[in-house]
Amino acid sequence: MSKLVGYMEGTNPQWLTTLQMLGCDTLPLSNGQDGHGMNIQLLTQASKPDMIICWLHKLAWPKYYEVTPKELLHSTEQYEIPVVIACPSEFHGQVPQVLGELPQNVRLTDPDDVLALLRSELT
Repeated sequence: MSKLVGYMEGTNPQWLTTLQMLGCDTLPLSNGQDGHGMNIQLLTQASKPDMIICWLHKLAWPKYYEVTPKELLHSTEQYEIPVVIACPSEFHGQVPQVLGELPQNVRLTDPDDVLALLRSELT
C-alpha cells in the first residue's frame, strides 16, 4: 500500500515529484488560512496521512492570530503523524521562540536534507 504524504502550500515541487516517483500519494493541506487543501486541524484517524511536510512559515502566525502553532499541530500529535518542518539548520535554535515547544512528532530538517529524510522514512 502506498504511503500518503500531506503537504502545505509552497512545498518544494522537487520533493513532491520525488514522492510521486517513490510511489507515494500526496495530499494538500491547509493551515486554515491559505485555503490550499484540507485543514490540518480537521485530520481524523481515517483521513490522516503517514507523514506531513511543510515550511516553518506555514505554522508561524502573528501573535494576534487566534490559533497557535501547537493548536494547528494538535491532530498530528493526537494521531502520531510525523511532521517534517523545513527550516535552515542555522535557525533551528530559534524555532521555539517562533513556534513554542514542539511536540514529539515534529522534526526540524534543513531543506537540503529533506529529500534524504523522505527517502529513508518512506521507502
